[in-house]
Amino acid sequence: MKIITDYIAVSTRGHADIKDITREAEQKLRASGLKHGTITFFASGATAGITTVEYEPGLLKDIPEMFDKIAPEGAPYHHDATWHDGNGNSHVRASLQGPSLVVPFSDGHMLLGTWQQVVLIDFDNRSRHRQVVLQIMGE
Repeated sequence: MKIITDYIAVSTRGHADIKDITREAEQKLRASGLKHGTITFFASGATAGITTVEYEPGLLKDIPEMFDKIAPEGAPYHHDATWHDGNGNSHVRASLQGPSLVVPFSDGHMLLGTWQQVVLIDFDNRSRHRQVVLQIMGE
């Protein structure tokens, strides 16, 4: 078994900005030379998350709207009272989404569904430069 750690840099607008990182991950997987195993995606930072979606215009609107209902911007958050940074909702959203995802791969390709892409969602209340950690394990 071999383990390779790599990174994908992503610039975001914040406010539930969704970025498709599938293509970059596939390139990193090919460069690894590994054929079978798993790839773990991890969003570094407490206000971002990783998941899979069908990356299409409707869902790119639906997902932020759903998070606005669950953890709205501008609502009172204890985090904001402590740190005065106005991003309490961002932390709540990221906690609900989760920071990581594991995807199996075979024959050097991630085993995603036809309409399934891996995405980073940045929930912070400002633009950010994010780094997604990839840990590719296999043979």
